Amino acid sequence: MDNEDFKQVLSEWKNWKNFLGQAVEFADELGIGRDRILSLAQQAGDLLADNVEPGNPEQKAMKELWSVADEGEKHVLSSLMVKLVSNK
Repeated sequence: MDNEDFKQVLSEWKNWKNFLGQAVEFADELGIGRDRILSLAQQAGDLLADNVEPGNPEQKAMKELWSVADEGEKHVLSSLMVKLVSNK
């Protein structure tokens, strides 16, 4: 995925959810356990919040929530995002 494709994924909420859903599905196919997926999702949330400007209003809201959340709340947000994008 080149920079332009990634920018488009970031700019549209539906594309962003699809991208995350594919990542979760791929991790499932590799046999990565749900706890590890949630840990990786939380690490990705930290990375995105610190380094990536939100591409749409939904991502802006997520970033604002992330910025005020404690570790337990970040775990809940990560879990909810994984649940939202999962096909299960």
